[in-house]
Amino acid sequence: MELKDSQTYINLARAYTAECAARTRYEFCEYGFRFNGYEAIATLIDKIAYQEFNHARVLYMKIQDSELKQVENIDICAGYPFKEKWDLLDNLKLLSEDEIDEAKVYEEFEKVALKEGFEEIANLFSMIRDVEIRHSKVFEELYKQMKDKTLYKKAKKVAWICPACGYVSFDKEAWEECPLCGTKQEYCEIILPEELKF
Repeated sequence: MELKDSQTYINLARAYTAECAARTRYEFCEYGFRFNGYEAIATLIDKIAYQEFNHARVLYMKIQDSELKQVENIDICAGYPFKEKWDLLDNLKLLSEDEIDEAKVYEEFEKVALKEGFEEIANLFSMIRDVEIRHSKVFEELYKQMKDKTLYKKAKKVAWICPACGYVSFDKEAWEECPLCGTKQEYCEIILPEELKF
């Protein structure tokens, strides 16, 4: 079976569109956090949005690698979430849910690709699924820390690093303003569990 005649081809296009939509939703949320002074969270969301861009780029390249010299149009039908609003805390929870939903879709796309004999594309879907699960965990962790008011308070001393000037302090709580340059606390790097750092 040629790729252009397969369900996997349609699934590549659906995945590409979903990644583009996810990136845009994340940029909306990133803007909301940045607008409200949460620079560190905005920066993390922006990194994830960039990773979604690269997922879309890789998927687009797979579509372009098909047997067709020029891909004019691919008709797809799919649903995409429109849940996020302007509540910062709720958005983190919703972004986490969106990522789990995407991971489930990628699992189905992987099964179809394997059934149709596209092992390399199945592997691509699998790798993206794993990243989406990790993204979900990052959003869930940010949600938990923001809800529990532990973004800048920890049970034990940790290194708080100012991204503006590099100042480091070791304490249970980040400073209100960096003692060196005066940068506000919300710019201070967020402490994530080791397995979620990027």
